[in-house]
Amino acid sequence: MDGYQLFNWGLLLITFGLMIYLGYLSSRMMKEGDEGGFLLAGRSLGAFVGAGTIVATGFSGWGFVGSPGATYQFGAIEILGNFFFAPAMVIAVLYFASFLQAKAVDMGSNTIPEYIAQIHGGGTLGRAVQGLAAVITIILLLVFLTSQIKAVALLGANWLDIEMTNSALLMVGVIIIYTMLGGLAAVAWTDTVMVCGMVVAAVLIIVQILTSVSLGEWETALNAADPEFLNPTTGAHYGDSPAAVFLVLPYAFLFAAVLPFMAVRFLAFKPDVKLHKMGVYVAFFGALLSLVPVVGLYMRIKVPGLTDPDNAMPVYLAEFMPPALEGLITLFILFAMKSTANSLLHTVASATSHDLRLALFGNLFQRASLVLWINRFAVVILGVVALLMMLYAPPFMLSWLGILGTGTLLASLIGPVFISTFWQGSAWGAIVAMLAGFFTSGYMMLFADVGWLMGPLTGCVVSSICYVGVSLVTKRTAYQKAVA
Repeated sequence: MDGYQLFNWGLLLITFGLMIYLGYLSSRMMKEGDEGGFLLAGRSLGAFVGAGTIVATGFSGWGFVGSPGATYQFGAIEILGNFFFAPAMVIAVLYFASFLQAKAVDMGSNTIPEYIAQIHGGGTLGRAVQGLAAVITIILLLVFLTSQIKAVALLGANWLDIEMTNSALLMVGVIIIYTMLGGLAAVAWTDTVMVCGMVVAAVLIIVQILTSVSLGEWETALNAADPEFLNPTTGAHYGDSPAAVFLVLPYAFLFAAVLPFMAVRFLAFKPDVKLHKMGVYVAFFGALLSLVPVVGLYMRIKVPGLTDPDNAMPVYLAEFMPPALEGLITLFILFAMKSTANSLLHTVASATSHDLRLALFGNLFQRASLVLWINRFAVVILGVVALLMMLYAPPFMLSWLGILGTGTLLASLIGPVFISTFWQGSAWGAIVAMLAGFFTSGYMMLFADVGWLMGPLTGCVVSSICYVGVSLVTKRTAYQKAVA
């Protein structure tokens, strides 16, 4: 092992220690047996930590590995699509978070599936709504978590010069430890540390690229390789038309506002948090991180023969960064991947230990300390399941698998979470909408060649129509029975 490898291992172990220590601190701040503290950080997130955890979770493995890979494969259209995420997150924070937060606080919701159940009436049918939302959340976020673990393992293996399996075990093991200890508080605090590192990495990458090749040389080389890279005549992976890339903006807004691993942060804000201040932080972090996919175009010029586009970032770091900076930036990129992985793990564990438990058993388990340990045990079990899924999954492109999971979940929950905030539907409307969105988006993503966004967005339209239509019918039927 040479000096740079020792340096990398030293960086990793120091940050692992910091992450675990933050998990320990957050566990001590929770009251004994406080499930709300574990699931929602005691509703204690302020503007800076709230912005940090939102951006770190949104700009994840796809942002530092998947999106540069997609840019390498499809060209500059991916950079434009990536830029829409920052304004979409700002809009979600400024114009949606307060609605969701206020209703969740009034009802005492600890998770998004529980919020869906409570806002649609509770009771026996409400438990069915909560259970279905939890099952869909678990299935689809495990798919997304698989892509995040692969991204972490791939980069960690190259960085530390170890086998990919060993890298995955190492990274996932630490995520499980601090998430199990401190719940959402540990996730949010570690995310905030991570996003600061991610911003530093983005600045270093852009400075290196812009100082090593002129824009004129860049344009000439890319046009010579393929004119489609800079002047696309189609939307590539987004759809047939170049204008299809603009669908990323509404998709990214709904991504931030509806998906449980993002929206649960709105439930965890302090009641008096300054959302306008949080919006400024989100805009600053997001704008800098949106520049990272430029690496894909740079690598298309410098190393045009990559067989796996997702290797664009690892190869870039290995070949174009000094070893010490390579180690530091790789650590920060691992931060990006782990920030989403820990959020996904916390969300699927919460859906299992809290939502499925309540849906199946009601209040059978009431002792607070026991419930907290059920939450923690679920983190361990789901972390191991996701690791096994990654190890035995067939080859896949990171960005595509991420959209399969998040896009289909978005299509499933848009009515029960987003539309219900402004127009109240029924429990049956929520159930039909979740199933319609799940099967529509899932089918189109897996079997229809229509681009990466058309499946989820079509699923959103179908799900929304079902939510409103079935709710109107069932409400009318219920009214007629009441009158009779």
